[in-house]
Amino acid sequence: MSDTSPILSLPYLAPAQAQKHVTVNEALTRLDILARLSVAAFAAETPPEQPAEGDVYALGAAPTDAWAGQPPGTVAAFTGGAWLFLEPGPGWFAVARQTGEALVWTGTDWSASPLGIAEADRLGVGTTADAGNPLAVAGPAALFTHAGAGHRVKVNKASAADTASLLFQSGWSGRAEMGLAGSDNWSIKVSADGASWTEALAIDAATGRASGAAVQASPADASPGKLMRADYGYGPATLVGTVSQAGGTPTGAAIETGTNGSGTWTRFADGTQICHHVGLATASGAVATWTYPAAFSAAPAVTATPTSGATARIVTLGTRTATAVELHSFDISGGDAVSPSCDVVAHGRWF
Repeated sequence: MSDTSPILSLPYLAPAQAQKHVTVNEALTRLDILARLSVAAFAAETPPEQPAEGDVYALGAAPTDAWAGQPPGTVAAFTGGAWLFLEPGPGWFAVARQTGEALVWTGTDWSASPLGIAEADRLGVGTTADAGNPLAVAGPAALFTHAGAGHRVKVNKASAADTASLLFQSGWSGRAEMGLAGSDNWSIKVSADGASWTEALAIDAATGRASGAAVQASPADASPGKLMRADYGYGPATLVGTVSQAGGTPTGAAIETGTNGSGTWTRFADGTQICHHVGLATASGAVATWTYPAAFSAAPAVTATPTSGATARIVTLGTRTATAVELHSFDISGGDAVSPSCDVVAHGRWF
């Protein structure tokens, strides 16, 4: 049978042993050190000049002076006016008295240990955890950092109807929340009182498109501070294209232009349309009809200017409709019908 216990190496009393108090006191001394082991420092290498009774250190890699030659990790305790050295066993647990740092001896060094925290029902850091908040942290900041690459924080929920979000509070009253709140669409909600909430922004999980109080609700929505939808505003992709409208509200591009055999036309989103033809030929002794390159919603204002002829000419307008205009050409000096070329412009509305 061994003379010491297998775990803490406490000395056993021998049969018929004299001076039993010596053995008992030695065992009590070791127990006094190892029970709820706390140390002044980990990785200590230089002993204090004036150690106090009960000082305990976990030694570092290269102990010096009175600690010289002791293996790294050894527990050095000052007791009875001398240093007592104890070899730690795997699983021994120690806490630094000043910092509260808790380490466990792995068999080779003192390392941080979860101490079963991964399986604990609750954990409070600087505060008390409860059933509603099984993990609670009180402090000026909380740090999540990488281990050599990236880092992700995951918040999971059981079903689409549940909530997985970050809630920001002021005085324990909610003011902003972002995440998956009651659906699988990501959203940001805000509140002025913690009771009434507004969904400021929502991103559809299937399409990636945005909606919410912070986004234009319709083409006519010009409320201050709102984000403009690409299909409700004008930019490089929508400024020039097919102009359209619904109930007087533009639904297409801002400017549309085109050319055909009757001339060139330009439409604007506000309903304005301009048509023109350069060098329109008129027939001598007959009425010329100009069919607009694009129809108007009503008869437009038309201007015609003669551009050829040796004598002064004049062009007058006949019947005007939403689709065409009649032109009459005359020689001012003789009054005879002539056939000059002319430039014509029509200005009106397409709706």
